[in-house]
Amino acid sequence: MAEDNVVFVGNKEVMNYVLAVTTQFNEGSDEVILKARGRAISTAVDAAEIVRNRFLTGADISDITTDTEKIETDEGGTTNVSAISITLGMSE
Repeated sequence: MAEDNVVFVGNKEVMNYVLAVTTQFNEGSDEVILKARGRAISTAVDAAEIVRNRFLTGADISDITTDTEKIETDEGGTTNVSAISITLGMSE
């Protein structure tokens, strides 16, 4: 799978991710995937909803995948972090 249609959501403002998604669609992508972990999950959901409701009304959520990832801690142990992947596609 090509990684150029993936938007990784982090600590920036939600509109940065909305712009990234709409730019991907305007450049010809058939689908764009928003990926986020931990506290950024709510930002990813907000970005997907803003894209669908305000900017690209033809966009639909075609898939949502949740996961738990193991992350190495500074102390040498591991901790579990929730992750989400939201796939947006343009409806015909």
